[in-house]
Amino acid sequence: MTRLRSALMAISIASGVLLPAATSPVAAAVDTSDPQRFVQTLTTDGFAAMRSGSREAAKAKFRTLLAQNVAVDQIGDTLIRSWVPKITPAQHEAYKSALPGYVVGTYADRLFEYSEAKVEVERTIPTVRGADVFTKVTKPGAQPIATVWSLTKVGPAWKVLNLRVAGINVAMAQAADFNAVIQRQGFDALLRMMNARK
Repeated sequence: MTRLRSALMAISIASGVLLPAATSPVAAAVDTSDPQRFVQTLTTDGFAAMRSGSREAAKAKFRTLLAQNVAVDQIGDTLIRSWVPKITPAQHEAYKSALPGYVVGTYADRLFEYSEAKVEVERTIPTVRGADVFTKVTKPGAQPIATVWSLTKVGPAWKVLNLRVAGINVAMAQAADFNAVIQRQGFDALLRMMNARK
């Protein structure tokens, strides 16, 4: 659990909230036409939300960014892939409904610890699924964190499909965390845990 939380703290830095060029209180629109522009403008928009001064307003903005720019349903099913055939349709819908709130409720507060961090887009490599965008996250007094955004095309727009932070595959780490809860206590316990963190 400690390893996962460390990884996701790093992801909080890289997942759309810290770009030093974003000093205006008005967030720029996210440009989904190109992988590199997508990551750049997504981080700009998130950074503007974090610097607004209101944590609740920032969390609301993060929810919007998540819904619009992350392949939430696709990621969500990946996290519980082995359990999807075993759960009821009602449990599946409850899980999909709880996931966005869980992500924001669990990790958004950590974003504010990195207000001085910087995100630099280094390069983009095409992949079978879409594209990998390589970035470097730096914070004063800390070692740079290498982050790879795996993007996929949904219609005409790019969306985040996964992240690798400091060599850790975030989807795999989160899937292992969810799987441990389900194996110990059952799928409904996972739903309760997720809803409690909204």
